[in-house]
Amino acid sequence: MRVRTFWKKSMRRLLERQEQWSLQTRLILSYVLILLIPSVLISLLLFQQFAGSAVKDMERKNENTLEIERLNIANNIETMQRAADLSQADQDVLDYLSRTTEPDTAELIDFSTRVVPAINRLQYNNPNLLHIRIFFDNALINEMYPVFANEERVASEPWFGRLTASKEHMEWHLTPDDPDPFKMKIGEATGVGQAKVAFLKEIEYPLGIHAGILEVDMLMSSFFPKTFGSSEDDVSQLVISDAQGNLFYNRQQKLLASTGISPEALAEALSPAGRALSGTASFRLTLGGQPFLAVSREIEPLGARMVNIVSLQRVLDSARQTRDRIIAANVILIAILGIATYVLNSFILKKLHTLTDSMKRVRQGDFGFDLTVRGGGEVGELAHHFRKMLRKINELIADAVNKKAASKETELRSLKNQIDSHFLYNTLENIKMMAEVEGQYPISDALTSLGGLMRYNLKWTSEYVRLRDEVAHITNYIAIMNIRYENRIILALDIPASLLDQELLKMSLQPIAENAVQHGLRASSMQELTIRIEAEASEGTLVLAVRDDGCGMPADRAAQLNRSIGYEAPESAGTALPRADAGREGGGIGLRNVHQRIQLYYGKEYGLTVASEEGAYTRVVIRIPYFILTGGAG
Repeated sequence: MRVRTFWKKSMRRLLERQEQWSLQTRLILSYVLILLIPSVLISLLLFQQFAGSAVKDMERKNENTLEIERLNIANNIETMQRAADLSQADQDVLDYLSRTTEPDTAELIDFSTRVVPAINRLQYNNPNLLHIRIFFDNALINEMYPVFANEERVASEPWFGRLTASKEHMEWHLTPDDPDPFKMKIGEATGVGQAKVAFLKEIEYPLGIHAGILEVDMLMSSFFPKTFGSSEDDVSQLVISDAQGNLFYNRQQKLLASTGISPEALAEALSPAGRALSGTASFRLTLGGQPFLAVSREIEPLGARMVNIVSLQRVLDSARQTRDRIIAANVILIAILGIATYVLNSFILKKLHTLTDSMKRVRQGDFGFDLTVRGGGEVGELAHHFRKMLRKINELIADAVNKKAASKETELRSLKNQIDSHFLYNTLENIKMMAEVEGQYPISDALTSLGGLMRYNLKWTSEYVRLRDEVAHITNYIAIMNIRYENRIILALDIPASLLDQELLKMSLQPIAENAVQHGLRASSMQELTIRIEAEASEGTLVLAVRDDGCGMPADRAAQLNRSIGYEAPESAGTALPRADAGREGGGIGLRNVHQRIQLYYGKEYGLTVASEEGAYTRVVIRIPYFILTGGAG
């Protein structure tokens, strides 16, 4: 958590600091970052690809080396197995091992002069073979050098117990020792000799009866010719690892000798990876602080692996040198580009500095000058718009002065209107009192409605009122109109009490009611006119409907009136407007004003529409946002 907070603060400080740098400095740093980061990443990517490709090539090359060694091993395995099979197939040998009586002197001489030399010739015919020995556990027969020896001489060897308990009755054994059993006393420890590979096979005769052990030996230098051969190559070296993790390799070759790593440390480095792998595989390891590649292959009959250890130091050094040269070349190129960019930006940003100085003059209140920057491009376009802005500011200053003067005049006129309205209110109250004194109550009620109507019109402290206030104003208006039309107008209200505090633009319903009265009673046959006001809220929208059962209008004239109501006048002066009184003379202008006010204050999705049927009805629908006022009405 602390680390995250520290990084956030550091990034915030860096952003705040870079905001204070000049544009030229930001551009130079941007160019450097835009070019340097990709070049470094590309260099690293090329290094990885080059190093990876070189390692792959080395893997393939050393896999070929392992394949050659595998073929040599396969030939030697075949030679040793064939020698073992030939030795075991000699019936005289089997008869000798399974004797149940002690042989006499003549039999021993015959066996030693005929059978033993035959086995020795088999060994001599295969120069790579070191020994062919047969160990027996029959106490009735004698040892014969150098082939026949008692099993007790090798009973202490590690392979002896495994072989006699094995179901395969054979085993391959790698050992650094080559003791001479004929020079060892029974039970004596094995002495140190040459490293060898031994093929051990249990002899059963008759079948299922242990008769002895056949051993065919070959020196490791012959069995693994490339591993133990002399080599001037100081880049790779072959190592043999048996199932117990013991390593066998030529200690005279240069590669592993130059690392100074001990055989035990080498075995520890190879053992975990080597045991976990099967078939042919490769892995990396570090020996003596240097990187190496190990390409290993399993030697299935022997239960061992041959590992070709290859130094990666030269390959990686070469790749690093190539990477460093690329990065150095990119840095030099970026430095040259940075200097060139700095010089070019000085010329390019000169006009921008001039524009900045001009903005400072404007900030200090100086608007009476002309900007000298000309030309195309982004800076020229910015200067052009800045000049237009200066002209617009001067125009706005002039307009503000004129509006201020007009505002003063309006304030004076408003004060005069307030004086006049008070005079009118007092006069109406006096006349009302006189009417009540004389018992003219209809005249008193009419004066009350007229007073309410005037107060509502003259008291304009806000654009918004409650729906109940607008309805009360319509009620006063209808009451006054009924004096003129002899109570032929009926006002019906269908408004839920919960909607009476709905927000409404002032004077939204009065023009509609006025149109209904003026045009609904136009037909001389109309005896009464009913005006019904309905309200309904749905999905955040309030729908107000004012319907009269007057003369109505044809459908085409209703459509023309709707188009006239929704018409937006162009800004240019002197443009002729379409007839706003389509359908009802004098009615279109008031409805259009109401529609435009609603859209101005609430948005284009709200407004006013008209539906009518000639001789039946006219219905005006208002859609406004559903919003209940909690404060006082305007």
